[in-house]
Amino acid sequence: MKPPWHRIVLFLALCVACQSAPALARSVAELYSEQRLQVSSELIPATNIVPGQQVKLVVKIATDRWFTGGTRLKIPEVAGLVILQTDQFASNTSENRGGQSWVVQRWSLEIYPQRNGSFTIPPIDIRVEVNGGDDGSVEGILHSQALQFNATRPESLGRAEHWVAAPSYTVSQRFDRVPVDLHIGDAIEREIVFEASDTMAMMLPGFSIEQLPGLRAYPEPPVLNNTSNRGTMTARRIERISYVVEREGRYQLPSQDYFWWDTRTGESQLLSIPAVEVVAGPGAVSTLENPTSRNISPRQLLLALALLASVLPVFILANKYLSRIPMGEIGAALRRVGTGLAQLRKPALPARLNPDRVDVKGR
Repeated sequence: MKPPWHRIVLFLALCVACQSAPALARSVAELYSEQRLQVSSELIPATNIVPGQQVKLVVKIATDRWFTGGTRLKIPEVAGLVILQTDQFASNTSENRGGQSWVVQRWSLEIYPQRNGSFTIPPIDIRVEVNGGDDGSVEGILHSQALQFNATRPESLGRAEHWVAAPSYTVSQRFDRVPVDLHIGDAIEREIVFEASDTMAMMLPGFSIEQLPGLRAYPEPPVLNNTSNRGTMTARRIERISYVVEREGRYQLPSQDYFWWDTRTGESQLLSIPAVEVVAGPGAVSTLENPTSRNISPRQLLLALALLASVLPVFILANKYLSRIPMGEIGAALRRVGTGLAQLRKPALPARLNPDRVDVKGR
């Protein structure tokens, strides 16, 4: 009995599929063994790395043929490392190698060590599709080499619980109104902005909000932004807090410090948000430990400057013209005026109209 034709056709198709799949893999392997398909990787920087610092893993794939399909990287998972692929596309260039033009794909991964120690990044699986000559387009998997590096916490950051390791880092705050002359029910909005380069917004610290009795704080969820401009990543974290006055008083919003490891200079710095005093009510009772050491508000400073500007011309004119006035003559004239006023105060008639007359009762 002869087998059905459809079974024969299915059997032949399976044989062809089994033979063609390894052929594609062998073609990629052959291109790689013949140095017509190359893979290289490096860490930037490779030494003097601080926990939290950005390290770039650059993978280059080059061929003297051309890529016929998309390249895909399988990101490994390593304990203690945050590995991100922020660029979804490679940077394509061409190079002249031995008088022959090569096509190069440059992939960049961002690595952030979260602790001290030694780390090993295993080989990355790279699926490529390139032209294989007479065989047409071939597809297969390449592997980058494993890389190692160390992350060390500097001694100057020994007492820091959190820091930002970046080439630039700023911390600033602003209010939507001057926090003085407030009344019960008034609200002010405070905005704190953290900004750093060559890092991610999730690496920036949060802002600690202290609840003060009489001044209620209502924080909003933080806003995280990551932007890239010409290969430079800029991270921003924006914190907004609304404060509502519940009773009159003086309130101190405390200062806060933030540690920064400058990756350009290899030095640590301390950034601070200064303390701010909030004044509610005209006769507010101070809630500070030392109310006499309060800061001068901008409004008080402007009033003082305005008063000084109005009084200064009077002193200048007095200093200029008083030396020309004859003070002796002015004194004599004032004495004469005083004598005249004294004479006017005397009665026009004597106390007795007839001084020689004797009263009848006195006879």
